[in-house]
Parts: sequence; C-alpha cells; structure tokens
Amino acid sequence: MSRMGDVLAGFHAAWEFESDSVLIRFERGIRTPKLFQALGERRVPYEAITAVTLSPGKRGTVVLHAVPRPGGDPLMEAAAGQLKESCDPYRLVLPAERETLAEYYADELRAQLRPDDGEPADRYLVAAPEAPLQFKAYDGKASFDGKQVSFRWFWTGASSAKWKAGDQSFAVSDLSGIEWRSPEVFEGHLRLLRRDAPVAQPQQADQDPAAVVFGLGYGPVHESLPFAASVLAAVRTSGPALALGGVVATATVARRDPADIADRIRHLGELHQAGFLTDEEFTAKKAELLAEL
Repeated sequence: MSRMGDVLAGFHAAWEFESDSVLIRFERGIRTPKLFQALGERRVPYEAITAVTLSPGKRGTVVLHAVPRPGGDPLMEAAAGQLKESCDPYRLVLPAERETLAEYYADELRAQLRPDDGEPADRYLVAAPEAPLQFKAYDGKASFDGKQVSFRWFWTGASSAKWKAGDQSFAVSDLSGIEWRSPEVFEGHLRLLRRDAPVAQPQQADQDPAAVVFGLGYGPVHESLPFAASVLAAVRTSGPALALGGVVATATVARRDPADIADRIRHLGELHQAGFLTDEEFTAKKAELLAEL
C-alpha cells in the first residue's frame, strides 16, 4: 500500500491498510448491522482476498468489495452465500463523492493481491470468532468452549426425539463440519456433521440431536453464524479423537439445577402420558435425570 496505516472510512466500518493485511473495524450503533457489532474487528490478510471491485451502491453511494478467497475465512464458509449484502463484512459502503478516493485504494489493494490461481485456500487465513460462545435456539441452548459443542434442550421447544436422546455434547475431533442455514429463511438451523455417526442423521433438524433449530427470534445471524464459524475453524484444526482403551474420553457432566431437573421430569411425564415414551423409556430417562442431582 502507499503508506501503512492509511484508513478509508465508510458507513458502519473503516478499513485500515497495513503492509500485509487490511484491518476492518466495525462501528457500534443502532444503525450498524448486529453482525458487524458482534464481530468488532477483523484482520484480513491480502492473501485471503482474490479480487477487488468498486461499483455503484444505493442512494448515492459506492461499494468497495474485497472478494474473499474460497476456503480462507470460516465465517464466509459457514455462511455459504446466505448473508444479505448489507451484512457482508467484505463490503465497504461510501458516499458517492468519495468514489475517486475509493478507486485509488481499490487499485492499491489490487496491487497487493497474488494472481488468482482458482484454488481455494488450504487453511483458514482469517481468524474465527473466539470461544467461548453460546446462543439460544428455539429448542435448546448451544454452547462452545473451544473443544466441545454442547446442546441443552428446552422443554418448551425440543422434540420428543431430542428429549429421548438427552442433552448432547460433541468433541470437535468427532466432527467433520457444520451446516448453517440462516434463521432468516425457512427451516433455519445449525447442524453438526459427525465423522463416524453410527446411523444416518435425520433429515429434519428438529429430529436430529446433533442440530438446533432457529426461528421465532431464536438463533439470530449475529449469534449463530459466529458460533458456527468458530466451530468450523476448530474442526479443521482438530486432530484425531483421544481414546482410552478404544473409548472416546468425555468430560465430566456438571451437576444440574434441581429446578431444571424437575422441569425435565415433568416434561417427560407429559410425553409418557401422550404415548411418545414407553414405560421403560420413561423410567430409564427419569433415573438418568435424578442421577444428575
């Protein structure tokens, strides 16, 4: 770039050009997309950018767009093209009167890019949001501590299939990836893809204990997408599962709140009375919950 530390400020974000990367700082405010506020700032190496465009925007603006290299950013890989333009962190919107200045920086940025060989990046070049992360889905609470993803079901939203399976925990070393479907479309969800699942995962996310369902204000983009990106990055860098005598080691489950256990047993009773659980299933699951006290 012309001078390290040059800054180009637009609506909702400012790009600071450095010797080997562009530092994107997102503004905070009621007009700023919540995803940008959640991200805070992102450092994007030039090698993570494959092209730069400048085009007219809406209502007297121009848009500087850094096109991310496929496979270089876990956030964009998790989004899989589902983000609205207004929530694309690689777009900088500026007033139209700054078009000449934007064109100057676009040319400077293009000069830093390597020739596009068409190959996706072999590793993530942009850092994922840091764990721990958590969010509330419609049917459960999802948590990620950097090594393990946990789903804790809500008795008001979880299906009987998930209640039968119980709360779930997955080591990232046992996962092959994630499937994020935006909460802004039909059947939004976050699904964990397992390396060696004993049986095929159900097609419907509400029946899959390895998935949480969005909708009705739950699992918003600014919470669920950074979560998905963080899990995806951890999966790519994880090694083989640690095993003891052929059994995968798991963390000790913390003791539950007695009030929560009581709610779960009450919900189990409702499922039992409705015929979703047999007498044996109800007795066994109730014993499991009581053992957590």
